[in-house]
Amino acid sequence: MQDQPHPFSRDLVFVGGGHTHALVLRSWAMNPLPGVRVTLINPGPVAAYSGMLPGHIAGHYTRDQLDIDLVRLCRRAGARLIMAPATGIDAEARLIKVEGWPDVAYDVASVDVGITSAMPDLPGFSKHGMPAKPLGPFASRWAAFRKGSGPARVAVIGGGVAGAELAMAMAHALRTDGRMAEITLLDRGRALDMLGPVAQTRLRDALHDLRVTVRDNATPTRITAHAVELQGGEKIEADFITGAAGARPHAWLAQSTLADERGFIPVDSRLRSRVGTVYAVGDCAHMTDAPRPKAGVFAVRQAPVLFDNLRAALSGAGAQKPYRPQRDYLKLISLGEKSAMAERNGHVLSGPLLWRWKDWIDRRFMQKFETPDPALPPALPWPRAAGLSETVGAKPMCGGCGSKVGAGALRDALSVLPGDAPTDDAAILTTGDARQVISTDHLRAMVTDPVMMARIAAVHALGDIWAMGATPQAALDSIILPRQSPDLAARSLREITQAASEILDEAGARLVGGHSTLGPELTIGFTVTGLCERAPITQDGAQPGDALILTKPLGSGVLMAADMAGQARGADVAAALSVMAQPQGAAAELLKEAHAMTDVTGFGLAGHLQAICAASGVGADLDLKSIPLMQGALELARDGVRSTLYPQNKAAFPHIPEDPRTDLLFDPQTGGGLLACVGKGAKTCVKKLRAQGIEAAIIGQITDRAGVLDIS
Repeated sequence: MQDQPHPFSRDLVFVGGGHTHALVLRSWAMNPLPGVRVTLINPGPVAAYSGMLPGHIAGHYTRDQLDIDLVRLCRRAGARLIMAPATGIDAEARLIKVEGWPDVAYDVASVDVGITSAMPDLPGFSKHGMPAKPLGPFASRWAAFRKGSGPARVAVIGGGVAGAELAMAMAHALRTDGRMAEITLLDRGRALDMLGPVAQTRLRDALHDLRVTVRDNATPTRITAHAVELQGGEKIEADFITGAAGARPHAWLAQSTLADERGFIPVDSRLRSRVGTVYAVGDCAHMTDAPRPKAGVFAVRQAPVLFDNLRAALSGAGAQKPYRPQRDYLKLISLGEKSAMAERNGHVLSGPLLWRWKDWIDRRFMQKFETPDPALPPALPWPRAAGLSETVGAKPMCGGCGSKVGAGALRDALSVLPGDAPTDDAAILTTGDARQVISTDHLRAMVTDPVMMARIAAVHALGDIWAMGATPQAALDSIILPRQSPDLAARSLREITQAASEILDEAGARLVGGHSTLGPELTIGFTVTGLCERAPITQDGAQPGDALILTKPLGSGVLMAADMAGQARGADVAAALSVMAQPQGAAAELLKEAHAMTDVTGFGLAGHLQAICAASGVGADLDLKSIPLMQGALELARDGVRSTLYPQNKAAFPHIPEDPRTDLLFDPQTGGGLLACVGKGAKTCVKKLRAQGIEAAIIGQITDRAGVLDIS
């Protein structure tokens, strides 16, 4: 991470990645308020854009086109992204409760979590149905359904505009797939009665043309695996059942002191809740001064007002601005095919031209979130020292293990120590009959979230203990926080300590103390100890014929380098962080009979395998295709993305030709997997590892060709 220009003194927390918040973050990236630390809490790395959902369901847009990439957006805005759902808000204590996360403190917060559906209250719906909101999970379930074959029966509960759009989109998609489709749109009253008579007629005609059956006065009473049961006993057979009715606020929000009797957050014309430090926008808010329907057009127009008012609240400078919603708005409704209907003030138009207009509006909205070309590094002064430009490099230094000193420099430094230079992952201390191992490691932050970095750093440091077959015992932390006020520093240390303690406690170790200071950027490290009940597993025991087992996929260096440059997909970054934070205690236990073992970190798979071969006097043969890779890593490698430590790692293997898949052997790993040399029973061991949810694989074997690394 790059040095921040000003110390942090206030925490701004966005809860939910709705359209308003996405637009505010975009504006924040272009004009941040100095001294404000920004956090976004959202269940995942993306937020689906509702305006393009019918087009995606119909097959006109890909999933990537539908999603706002929040990872990239937060990177641009300098915000941390917590990828977990909020579960509560304590407005008095100014804390946001987050699933699986320490409570997140705020000085000012804004809520934009949208709404959910009351459909799960219908008996059987939670098990057999799929609500249309949240949009992301619904889109994923529909994509899986489209992969099927044969006749398709679909039921859509809720005859509003949203239900009609979905029914037409599904009918078009299934017809395009060549499948016989029976689509039924169900409404308790009369479908589309919220529209004027002309618009109603146009939409009903469009539904009829797509062979969608509209059932008015149809009240569902129960959902089964293949049917919707109606009041009166009739059954509507269906294999895919969804609901676009019964919109309601999220339960955790409705239970908060901020909510009204319906569960929404009432806000004034400044978008402030009854608690002045909390704002709310989008469908989860109720505008008391000017009530309006739940529609995305209002959320979009709230963004500039919210941006200005948050800055005023955090700085104490300037008056807050009112939001004045328009009385009526243009409704653009997708008709399944590339056709749309427009309605405003009773005037109705429809046809392909309206679709092209809607498509232009939606694409223009999504283009706002496209990542710009990465900024060039500032020009170096002249005159300057020889070699400065080469040392600085053409891109910012990576975080994590990508910022390590190369293996050659490390070997030179260790050569001045008396005796043989240490080669194993941890030092072995013997006191009487007790054998203890000790190691230290720290990471330069790759992401701004101290909780995620604490988890990854703890797993990374424990890797040396697990690699030697020891049981983790104790840890001391070493933390450098970015410059910030005492209050914010206390919040950060609390989060880091809690997150690290959870990882260490699970491993059987205790966090017993440490040291902290303020500096230019976030750095987290640990000194860890472990006890060996048996002889430690070292790097010098590999034997010809041993199978090479790797317990995590490769690619974290490439993915983090791409993330810094705005080139990685948010979903791929999220998956990589999850892999890096995965503890290796269970894997180490199953590999306790290994002849030799190490963890794969900064010097890449090839570098750490070479260390085993050198210590054991053996060679190795790697099977490239069997090496597991992180999601998105190979594509980025093909695009030429490399971590800053890659050139030094590759320099030790000049005989190996460059190739995207081969180059990942030299990719520095953070929180990487264990690399074990296992004799008999290796296949059984891998089966046991996979049964524990560990992505383990046999990736090659040890040979008797000392010092030779072959790749097949």
